[in-house]
Amino acid sequence: MAYFLLVLTTLFWAGNFVLARAFSVDISPVTLAFIRWCCALLILLPFAVPAIYRHRGIILKHWPILVFLGALSVGSFNTLAYIGLQSTTALNGTLMQSTMPIMILLLSTIFLREAASMKQWLGVGLSLMGVLLLVCQGQLSILKTLNFNVGDLWIITAMFIWGGYSVALRWKPKEMSGFAFFSVTLVVGIICLAPFSWLETQNQPPIEWNQDLYLLIAYLAVFPSILSYLFWNYGVEKLSAQRAGLFIHLVPLWGMLLSVMFLGEQVQTFHLWGMTLIFSGIYFAVISSNSSSKKQQA
Repeated sequence: MAYFLLVLTTLFWAGNFVLARAFSVDISPVTLAFIRWCCALLILLPFAVPAIYRHRGIILKHWPILVFLGALSVGSFNTLAYIGLQSTTALNGTLMQSTMPIMILLLSTIFLREAASMKQWLGVGLSLMGVLLLVCQGQLSILKTLNFNVGDLWIITAMFIWGGYSVALRWKPKEMSGFAFFSVTLVVGIICLAPFSWLETQNQPPIEWNQDLYLLIAYLAVFPSILSYLFWNYGVEKLSAQRAGLFIHLVPLWGMLLSVMFLGEQVQTFHLWGMTLIFSGIYFAVISSNSSSKKQQA
């Protein structure tokens, strides 16, 4: 069951990117993020209010780090990704999402001064080369003009934000339950998004609501927001964080399949080379390093 739920989690995450790209013309990105998280909070409200009330003392004591984490995760990560998906493909977005472990390693080394081996740096270099290949769309001549796809740059920024969030999680109050923490980050993220969503709506035509758009919001609020959170926690509890983390690498594969099936996007040679470089980098930087650590401990 844990393996099955983790596979579903990665499918929901990939679906988040593909659907955001599919509806990029129908609803603006910040407003999409704001409505998504508001609906998720409304669904969880009967459980979130008691959880927040029970932890009110901890929340007041540690509010600066909670605000920071909420602004990074709910407030920024998906919002920047949605902005990027306005002008890049869902396939590029999901492939770049697979760089999360590399971003975490890179930022941990820079800000936490955690030592990285030569093999890990090799992995970082390979993965970043894969990202560069995707951004250049296989045409290295673009490097001379610096005429990159703006959407790809937004996606990369979103991945850095998630890496920063993951690194900063070590300062999350340990006495706070996971659900209470998630509930607080939802509230913080929604407050952060509200003024930007309002400003965005002032410069955009009114949303033309239809059945497909309602279904989109329902999917985003329930599947990648709530169910993925619950399924991911269950998988980590049953299998360990390291083993569960390996399932993240399914996201670009699901993204490729969904993008081709539903958006008609074409897989090109530079996508395959980019994915190969990113996955090779993840192997050297994360998977092989974890295996070496386990052997040394044994």
